[in-house]
Amino acid sequence: MNKAFPTLLLAALCLQANAQSRPAGDEIDYLREHIKVMASDEFGGRKPMSVHERISINYIASEFRRLGLVPAYGESYFQEVREINTDTGVEKNRLQVRAAGGKLELIVEEDVTVWSHRNTDKVSIKNADIVFAGFGIDDPDYDWNDFEGIDVRGKIILSMVNDPGFYNPELFRGKNMTYNGRWCYKLEEAQRKGALGCLIIHNTAAASYGFDVCRNSKKSISLVGENENRDAMGLCGWIAEDAVRKLFKACGKDYDKAACEAQKPGFRAYSIGAKMNAVLNIKAEIGSTCNVIGIIPGSDLKDECVVVSAHWDHLGTGLPIAGDSIYNGARDNASGVAAMMLHARQFLNSTYKPRRTLIFAALTSEEGGLFGSQWYCEHPLFPLSKTAAVVNIDGAAPQARTRDIVVRFTGLSDIDEMMEIAAAAQGRYLNIINDDPGGYFYRADHFNFCKRGVPAVLAGGGNDFTDPGGRERTTWRETYHQPSDEYSDDWDFEGAMMNHNFLHAIIMMIDGRDEMPKWKPGAGYRRP
Repeated sequence: MNKAFPTLLLAALCLQANAQSRPAGDEIDYLREHIKVMASDEFGGRKPMSVHERISINYIASEFRRLGLVPAYGESYFQEVREINTDTGVEKNRLQVRAAGGKLELIVEEDVTVWSHRNTDKVSIKNADIVFAGFGIDDPDYDWNDFEGIDVRGKIILSMVNDPGFYNPELFRGKNMTYNGRWCYKLEEAQRKGALGCLIIHNTAAASYGFDVCRNSKKSISLVGENENRDAMGLCGWIAEDAVRKLFKACGKDYDKAACEAQKPGFRAYSIGAKMNAVLNIKAEIGSTCNVIGIIPGSDLKDECVVVSAHWDHLGTGLPIAGDSIYNGARDNASGVAAMMLHARQFLNSTYKPRRTLIFAALTSEEGGLFGSQWYCEHPLFPLSKTAAVVNIDGAAPQARTRDIVVRFTGLSDIDEMMEIAAAAQGRYLNIINDDPGGYFYRADHFNFCKRGVPAVLAGGGNDFTDPGGRERTTWRETYHQPSDEYSDDWDFEGAMMNHNFLHAIIMMIDGRDEMPKWKPGAGYRRP
């Protein structure tokens, strides 16, 4: 430890002790108010590049200004992010398939949910071969190539969600999903292979969420790539597993048997003997959305920074459920933005003077594929080599008091030791979850920083409740990507404040050290 570290560590521990011994009513009122506003129907589900974006980002920027955060871009808090927004419709609401066993129609929003990010008004799929690609993985690090020996250009790929380790602990990282298991990787790999389209085969256990989440989370937004997205893949989407069984049966094949074969080393993709026909009508708009960024300048280490982030976006309006079509996103992630703003407020109202510049980033388009954080990492305010760490907040409330705090993935950086100290100061323990079959590590904005070499904090929540009868009204699984993710006055914030103070201490400890956090050997990441 360096000389400055014990002083800042002591300050962090005092912060934790004070937070436990005094009422946090003012802070809780602050969180309540901002969550309630940002998750209101007036904000329309906060979808980027929609009519509700401007009210969302202006609200955050006005609060940044009121708090006293310095605008990151001259007089502006806005970092423009260039994106394409598409509205995809399928003629006759069906994908038509011909196979040896006859015709089959895949009904949109029942059997499949589809979209395209191609900058065009129409995608015509005519007699396109359908290829079963297993997991759709090509990764030499795991000696796995589902595409060996087949050309899938112009074809429609079916790829299973997750990776082989989900089914065989001897493969990949066992139940710890690799990035190869994420839905976004499947689409990226299909695009690299030149496929016309890719449908990801949904399995609730392997995906960690139901097919209703896939329908509700249909992706209409993407970053603008090369050639203005005119070469983007024509068809993207999910297909229900039962629909795949019907498709294979029409081809005289057994899907469950094929899926088992795909889980074994040496599997190779193959055409299943079916052709797809469909017409996608697309309304494409290229424009910009915004990250909202404010800063607190540092002192002796002001050329380095710590990023505190939370995504402001949600799903907007969508399929009505119980008569409600607004996906308000109260927990996900109005609560995270409110918590991020509270961190800024606490720093600005305290006598503590940060050593490093503190960056508070409300990021856009997380729901579409972590695009706001990707754009920031490609256009950072400070070089990533000078970015000490990112503390990302994705879902901060409701939460009752717990004896534990959930930490996903330890053993990656020396931030582990800081988390242990901060938890102990609250009389709590770390509930370490290193098994990650659902791929949660790759599903939040911190991951874009990690893969570019910046250590991250992924912690929050808890399961060991001090009062089992006092659990929050609903769990996140029951409201995840549903219109029911709405603010309620009966939300419990006691545990949320404990978790908030835990993260505040981590930010102070990262800021207070002479040296930036280091990756541990074998973490798989390294600083740029």
